[in-house]
Amino acid sequence: MQKIIALIGLSLRIHNDEGGTILIPYKHEPFTDFSKEENRKAFEEALQLVEGYLGQDYPLIIGGERVTTEDKIVSYNPANKEEVIGRVSKANQELAEKAMQEALTAFESWKKVDPVIRADVLFKAAAIVRRRKHEFSALLVKEAGKPWNEADADTAEAIDFMEFYGRQMLRIKDGVPVESRPGEDNRYNYIPLGVGIVISPWNFAFAIMAGTTVASIVTGNAVLLKPASTTPVVAAKFAEVLEEAGLPKGVLNYVPGSGSEVGDYLVDHPKTRFITFTGSRDVGLRIFERAAKVNEGQVWLKRVIAEMGGKDTVVVDKEADLELAAQSIVKSAFGFSGQKCSAGSRAVIVEDVYDEVLNRAIELTKELTVGDPANLNNYMGPVIDQAAFDKIMSYVEIGKEEGRIVAGGTGDSSKGYFIQPTIVADVDPQARLMQEEIFGPVVAFAKAKDFDHAIEIANNTEYGLTGAVITKNRMNMEKAREEFHVGNLYFNRGCTGAIVGYQPFGGFNMSGTDSKAGGPDYLQLHMQAKTTSEAF
Repeated sequence: MQKIIALIGLSLRIHNDEGGTILIPYKHEPFTDFSKEENRKAFEEALQLVEGYLGQDYPLIIGGERVTTEDKIVSYNPANKEEVIGRVSKANQELAEKAMQEALTAFESWKKVDPVIRADVLFKAAAIVRRRKHEFSALLVKEAGKPWNEADADTAEAIDFMEFYGRQMLRIKDGVPVESRPGEDNRYNYIPLGVGIVISPWNFAFAIMAGTTVASIVTGNAVLLKPASTTPVVAAKFAEVLEEAGLPKGVLNYVPGSGSEVGDYLVDHPKTRFITFTGSRDVGLRIFERAAKVNEGQVWLKRVIAEMGGKDTVVVDKEADLELAAQSIVKSAFGFSGQKCSAGSRAVIVEDVYDEVLNRAIELTKELTVGDPANLNNYMGPVIDQAAFDKIMSYVEIGKEEGRIVAGGTGDSSKGYFIQPTIVADVDPQARLMQEEIFGPVVAFAKAKDFDHAIEIANNTEYGLTGAVITKNRMNMEKAREEFHVGNLYFNRGCTGAIVGYQPFGGFNMSGTDSKAGGPDYLQLHMQAKTTSEAF
């Protein structure tokens, strides 16, 4: 006989007669079907709701208290740079130190809270977000410039992280079995690390921000959350959700601020136990280097969990579904304007089918619409800000020298930061366009002599995040499975769109610290193992 003891959102736990707890298997949050009129209408209403609170002020949250500062971070709509999403109080070093002290105090009690209760906070937060799903997605449309489907997937992934990490904590809360001998009891348990600094990105302003935050919290740590300065409002809204879900004061402290002032201060702080960062290679390396230094009063080596980007390749074999290949390249390159670390910014095609795939990709790209993402009919929205626009357009100019621009190649930043999806053909594998992360809607095409040569080219960057192989040849597929050196490899589909719990996400080399978000061993990165042995 089994008795239901908890039901929150998708989280169902049952208690059996042996005293154990069983968790119903995790299923990821479904994506919204916007071909249905009722879903379109619901999302339009959510956009109106969000438009009704644009321009509001948001305080810091330190030890559960609201702190307002004169200095503000102003969040703008990248599709309409005159529209203010919100004004967020900006932390300084003094407030960062206050937040650290509050987190240290909160940690002493939070680390002793039953992991089941900590997981329940995540399940409750997931349920709250699920009820407000379209609202959060509409906010992402406005603040991050995401088209409807991309924003919906971002919110769904945030829910997924909360559900998945809550379940994972319940699985490992009692540690893992180790061997014992007669007269001796040995145990292997996990304990929290301490206070962590979460530095989250703007491109997955909800999913990654929420995922890295709740992974730190459910494992018993206290957190200082410093979201990206271009998307701080969605993070402020999520901090409110965690409060509503019952998270005690001081466990999460919301401290947006300058990376060079607040970010460096917290990374260097002797009481910081770990840093979880998602962002560019250069910033990640800087954090890794600073965290390696042992500062006065520090009694541990700081742990760094970093995801730092990619230069991802779609490989097309001569034995392939060429329509699928072209579709996969275009979707991987131009979804969310190429502003994903997993974006397919390189297409390496065996020369036998190069022209056919390129020509079809050009046709598909010219069909894409670019404009305000609040309009469902637009496939692509803007890039995030003026700095991104300028950087991406500079790579378009480089593309004119390194290859042939056969689609796109233009941009307009008069109202928002819009860049046409751009294909650059006939690029040398060692060219800058094939080696450097652009983080925009630009894809370089290169020829390979054969499949072996294509894999060689695919591996010729300093990154190793995602890749895709389009082939009907089983032996070539297995060769790629073994030799294509990326953390996430996909066959006969695009190289973006990992789902929590289904495709644990994270890469090799300069793509990060080999962590796998949404995977079975991610939470352990936020804890340390302790062995106890008792003789009888």
